[in-house]
Amino acid sequence: MYDYLIVGAGFAGAVMAERITTLLGKSVNIIEKRSHIGGNCFDTIDTNGIRIHQYGPHLFHTDNRAVIDYLSNFTDWESYEHEVLASIEGREVPIPFNLNSIDMLFPEERAKKLEAKLIERYGYGDKVPILELQKTDDTDLKELSDYIYKNVFLNYTIKQWGMRPEEIDLDVTARVPVHISRDNRYFQDRYQQLPNEGYTALFERLLAHPLIALSLDTPFQSEIKIEGDQIYYRGEPFGGKLLFTGMIDELFDECFGSLDYRSLRLDFEYISKEWYQAKSVINYPNEYDFTRITEFKHIHPVTTENTTILKEYPQPYIRGENLPYYPLFRLKDQEKYRRYAMRAQEIENLILIGRLAEYRYYDMDDIVSRALELFEEIF
Repeated sequence: MYDYLIVGAGFAGAVMAERITTLLGKSVNIIEKRSHIGGNCFDTIDTNGIRIHQYGPHLFHTDNRAVIDYLSNFTDWESYEHEVLASIEGREVPIPFNLNSIDMLFPEERAKKLEAKLIERYGYGDKVPILELQKTDDTDLKELSDYIYKNVFLNYTIKQWGMRPEEIDLDVTARVPVHISRDNRYFQDRYQQLPNEGYTALFERLLAHPLIALSLDTPFQSEIKIEGDQIYYRGEPFGGKLLFTGMIDELFDECFGSLDYRSLRLDFEYISKEWYQAKSVINYPNEYDFTRITEFKHIHPVTTENTTILKEYPQPYIRGENLPYYPLFRLKDQEKYRRYAMRAQEIENLILIGRLAEYRYYDMDDIVSRALELFEEIF
């Protein structure tokens, strides 16, 4: 019998397992339904000799020095500053939309006027959510905001979430603001870098402690059951702690109904040419059914004659058929989640952590920070 059970081998579960074994000397069994560690960060070398991110591009960025210091125990880093283009009216312009984007899409005099007004109203270097920019009373800025909303934001949001922007929590829509600057980088964090041997190698080192056991290809339902306030492991009452990073509604057999998620269909293509596109990611807000194309050679440079791209097709999450990538941030789902969270509080030795268990979005640095802080709080 293990001291701790952890469901999920992504960042939340791996960091907690490493801390428990290294600092407490306690045994852990990580139960993971997939055949690999690393969760959605899992990467591998494909047949073209290119490192690909199996579940879509994961770009590490943070201002949190403590997170960098911690993860640096398990990896060296290589610098990578992410830039994204969007196909707008036949041109590929920087995204998030910025002053350079305006220059590329508007006549020179018009662009200068719009840029001057943005800087005067908001200040150079500010970031303005598009729905906030839409509230402007300035005629020129209102015309600009309508253009950005229609050509950059609206259709991409509908494809990505299956809803209009106004139906989505403001925390989501604020994640891609208009930048009042000429900085084409997608992120402005102090630290922007990638594990130099990939995420999978980082996870292998995180989970290398001999007190960590891995049960891969193992749905947690085959090992764990909850009845009342008691956790059962392989049919026996479990006296240790269960750290759960999976879907909270599945943990409780959907007793309050299923929570909604958004999924993706990921189509990799192998291209017989050295390069496919100008940047690692190009968004397609208005054309095609996919939202973006990623070319991984830009992220992990390697000399090859061929290249590998990934097209992402957002789709509804269907249990048993695809993966839950993103919680849907709607009021009805938040209310339902609160009922599950209250149910979880009835179980003394149950700890929830992670995107699916807490029904909220986490960047990679945020979930590492959350795991480190939670460990300190609990232990």
